[in-house]
Amino acid sequence: MKKTIIYAAALIVVALIGAGFYSGYQKNEETNQPDHSPKTMLTLGDSLTYGVGDKSGEGYVDNLEKLIQEEKDANVKVKNYGIPGQEADGVVKQVKLTNIQKDIRNADYIILFIGTNDLIQSNGGDLKGINKEEIKEGAMEYEKNIQEILKTIRQENQDVPILFLGLYNSYPDSAKHESIIDEWNTNSQGLVNDYERIKFISTNDLFKEKSKKYFSDSLHPNEKGYDLITKKIIDEYDF
Repeated sequence: MKKTIIYAAALIVVALIGAGFYSGYQKNEETNQPDHSPKTMLTLGDSLTYGVGDKSGEGYVDNLEKLIQEEKDANVKVKNYGIPGQEADGVVKQVKLTNIQKDIRNADYIILFIGTNDLIQSNGGDLKGINKEEIKEGAMEYEKNIQEILKTIRQENQDVPILFLGLYNSYPDSAKHESIIDEWNTNSQGLVNDYERIKFISTNDLFKEKSKKYFSDSLHPNEKGYDLITKKIIDEYDF
């Protein structure tokens, strides 16, 4: 009788130890699994964020969710707040709206792509001729607005990663235009470097040759052009 009790007790102990190992194994397996909980991304900008020129949808934002899922194995939902014609001072006002501030607080990622219209308007409404003094003044105002945008975002969410997309030259054959774009991008990158968890992503290297293959008009990319921007974001940032 005693032997039977001891034998039964031993079996129980072995079973408990086995259950403990299995439970620990399950926890390790769960820990090693990728996080598929939904993440939220906000995109702020002008017509290039809105997707003007892309007949299929919303420009570089359109395929972002799909590519992040496919290439990064992450679940990201994008809220696109791009407004055609918007300049940086418009984004300053936008990020102070109650509903957008709420979204900023809950965001896991933010993309900011703004400045093309600031540059164009500072030069009198187009970039056919170059007025260096006017553009210089416009750059100062633009940088001030960028600082205000980043400050406001950080007040609402100190930790959210921000991806800052640089400008591209829509006149790649013009050395003067290239010089201006390089200067604006360099200054923007300097501003970004003053903040933590903000990454500058260049887009100018994507369009060194102007081609109907990638552009819908003199400024806006087509679907293939926007796809280049989307792919650059995916390649540059580890979601």
